[in-house]
Amino acid sequence: ILIIGESGVGKTALLVRFMENSFTNDYITTIGVDYRVKTMKIKENEKFTMVKLQCWDTAGQEKFSQIVNSYYHGSQGIMFMYDVTNQQSFDYLQKWLDTAKQHVGDSAAKILIGGKIDLLEQRVVSIETATKFAEQNEMTYVETSSKSFTNVNQAFEIMAAKILKEISVQQKEDKPVLVVENTPQNEETKS
Repeated sequence: ILIIGESGVGKTALLVRFMENSFTNDYITTIGVDYRVKTMKIKENEKFTMVKLQCWDTAGQEKFSQIVNSYYHGSQGIMFMYDVTNQQSFDYLQKWLDTAKQHVGDSAAKILIGGKIDLLEQRVVSIETATKFAEQNEMTYVETSSKSFTNVNQAFEIMAAKILKEISVQQKEDKPVLVVENTPQNEETKS
């Protein structure tokens, strides 16, 4: 899973909150990419599946675009993130979407993340505007706050479920599939 968007939108905070359940206001700008792995249980068709998520936190600055571009290949999911208090970060989403389409076409599952919703009094991008953009680009829209832990796990659960659904469709159509880990689990574990 790639997490992409402009610098400062909260990509690192989202990933650290999801992976380590910690938050700080003091993040160092990501240089190139940062990589983290987490295994989680996803409910799919009344059964649980353990999935291993490899998440790549990407630099948002233009000077790192060539490095970031090399990570699109093989991605099964892309989280496009913007800051609800920063209009420019939303306006640049189309650029990020176009770049992703150049590298992966429509093969990767995609969701739109509106970050920093704990700063509602500073909000400049409306829910309606973001929802419309997501619908026009066939993405699910999720608003998150890494600071207050709002919808952080849900965003990754939605992303993982979309990837599993896409894998299932590809398998039915006999298309090549790249699976990191997909081990069925019962709700109860045996001792």
